[in-house]
This record gives sequence, C-alpha cells and structure tokens, in this order.
Amino acid sequence: MSPPEAQAVDRIDQPAMRAQVERWAAVNSGTRNLPGVATMATLLADAFSMLPGDIALVDADPVESVGADGSVSVLEHGRHLHLDVRPDAPVRMLFTGHMDTVYPVDHPFQALTDCGDGTINGPGTADMKGGLSVMLAALAAVEASPLASRIGYEVVINSDEETGSFSSSALLAGAARGKVAALTYEPALADGTLAGARGGTGNFSIVVRGRSAHAGRNPEDGRNAIVAAADIALRLAKARGPRLAVNPARIEGGGPNNVVPDLAVLRVNFRPATADDIVRAQAHIDGAVAMVAAEHDVQVSVHGGFNRPPKPIDDGAARLFALVRAAGGDLGLDIGWRATGGVCDGNNIAAAGVPVVDTMGVRGGAIHSAEEFMIVDSLAERAALSALTVLRIAERGGL
Repeated sequence: MSPPEAQAVDRIDQPAMRAQVERWAAVNSGTRNLPGVATMATLLADAFSMLPGDIALVDADPVESVGADGSVSVLEHGRHLHLDVRPDAPVRMLFTGHMDTVYPVDHPFQALTDCGDGTINGPGTADMKGGLSVMLAALAAVEASPLASRIGYEVVINSDEETGSFSSSALLAGAARGKVAALTYEPALADGTLAGARGGTGNFSIVVRGRSAHAGRNPEDGRNAIVAAADIALRLAKARGPRLAVNPARIEGGGPNNVVPDLAVLRVNFRPATADDIVRAQAHIDGAVAMVAAEHDVQVSVHGGFNRPPKPIDDGAARLFALVRAAGGDLGLDIGWRATGGVCDGNNIAAAGVPVVDTMGVRGGAIHSAEEFMIVDSLAERAALSALTVLRIAERGGL
C-alpha cells in the first residue's frame, strides 16, 4: 500500500464501529415497523452527517399492495437516506445499503448476545447494520485522504430492501446514473466469499374473480375462482426449468363448502437466470392467464412484475471484482466470489449499467434467522477493503 492508503486504513476504529453496530441493532427496524424505521433513519442521518455533501431523508414512492380480498391499496414505507458528495467530481461512485431488517416488531429475536467466540448474535448485525458501519467507516477514511477530492459519490440507504425495494427503485436508478462503479454492503459469507452473478426475481399477485353459486343446488351457474387459480398455478409451474425457477406459493380465497368461491388470489415467485428468461416467463404468464380466463369464464388481473433483473458478471463487473481482489491481497485477504440465487439492490444497480460488488459488508451468516451473527473482526477488515478499493478508483480515475 502507498503511504496515503496505509494512513487511511490505520484510522479505522473497530471498537467504535462495534459500539455503533450494537446501538443500531438494538433498534427494531423491520420493514413494516414504520416508527422503528423512522428512528433508524434519524440515527443514520446523524451518523452520516460527518461526511461532506447534502444529506436528506427522501419520501418513499407509492407501492401497490394486493390484499387477500383482491383489493389494491397503497402500502406505506419509511423514508430513504440520500447523500450526495462532490457532484461535480470527474469520477463518481455509488454506495448503497438498507436500514430495514426481516424481523417485525413482535418477533422474539430482538436482543444482542456476545457469543464469546469473536461473533455477535443479533438482529441485523450482519444484514446489514454491520455493513452500514463498514460503509461509513470506509467513506470517512477516504475523506481523510488527500485523494478524496478526486472522487464524488452518492449514498442511498433504503428502508424497503428486504421487501423488494419497490418504493426506492427510482431513487436507486437515479443515483446509479453516471457512476463508474458501485459498492453495496450486504454481508459476505463467514469465510469472506463474495456474491458474484445473481439471478433475478419477480413476484406476482394474480387476482381471479369468478361467480358464486350454491354448491349443491346450481353449481353449474358458478365460476370457481379457486379452481381457475389452481389451473393458472399448474400452467405456470410447467415453465420451470434449469434457468427459470417458478414457485406458486399461495392461493388465498374461498369460503364455506356449500358455496362456489368467486374470488382467489394466487401468489407466485419467478427466479429467471437471464433477461431472456424474463421474456419467456412473461409470455407464460400472459398465455396462462388468457387461456384460463377463457376456459373457466373468469376475470383475471395480474399485479406485480420482475423487480430485480438478473445480474451477470460482465466486463465492467469483472474489472471491479479484480480491483477488490487486488486490494484484498494487499491487506492479506484472499477474496473470492461465487454465483448465488439470492437477489439484492445489486441487481437493480447492474441493470442500470453500473459495475457493482454487492457483498462488501461484514463477514457473517445465518441471516434472516434467530441465529444471525456478525464476525466482529470483519468490521475493520471490510472497511479497509472498501477504503482501499475506493482510493484506487480515485487515483486511477476509474476502473
């Protein structure tokens, strides 16, 4: 490392980072716990105000929600944090993370435990309040370097990543424009492995409206919405293949045994491997809906879409991964990556044409469970990895 790089790394304060993570993880910020998310947003705004630039809490975009009764309503979300630093700099990057967790306010997993083995068990410690601390420490280290003036950046920390980033997708897309690269702070695996290529995902609510009738006296006058929804589910399942996972997850609706049900809501998840698979999946949806509507004489409406496109490792992403690997090597870290079926905001950023590494957060594991843990020593380790990566992008003027 050069002297400026070494000085930046040396200023990272792991005990302070640990205390910060513990304060943040003590706040329940499950996506639907809007008061908790608001508290978390305020804490983050206060913490990130140490960086230069304009900081704001941005209102969430409206999000459509389909209820079990087929009604469509607007689902409220918490505000998103946005920071813009040196917008006129010749080299600009994007840094993203999320303040929400998967643990609702009434979930039993609320407390932190020092496991005595170098790990902390607690809600959001790895996913991703530890990652947010890593991001902030890395950017603070960059700002203390003489290279800081060479690079500008935007930070987006959204409140709805765990439910698909529907209310923040436009904010992410706008922040991605014109950036040479992006880093996102989802956790790495416990051994430090990063996520490489990712598949995409799409979630759909398909509302089927039939006609009620007496199940014994005149069933022929009814149009069974449950049967029609099941038919759609079976047709969609036939699209499943090596490059497209299809999961009909739930059918809601129905009523008493002596009434032909006139309403059903089918929930389906798709996992396409490539953009072509999205086209193929959409064709299956359109075809199944049209055929079932005609054959069962029902009305069908489709809500939702493919909110996270697949994220391949293209040439730009490969260059960014190589830069991260080289920085890790200079820090004594062996950086590797592998493809994963999971999705995150890295998918959205890659879809905007920006190279991204999306697991720059802490090392940890068992996320989305009561066994979630963060490896404490990875706080300073991963902050150093990010800082060194950013400084080298600044020094070379890009990837």
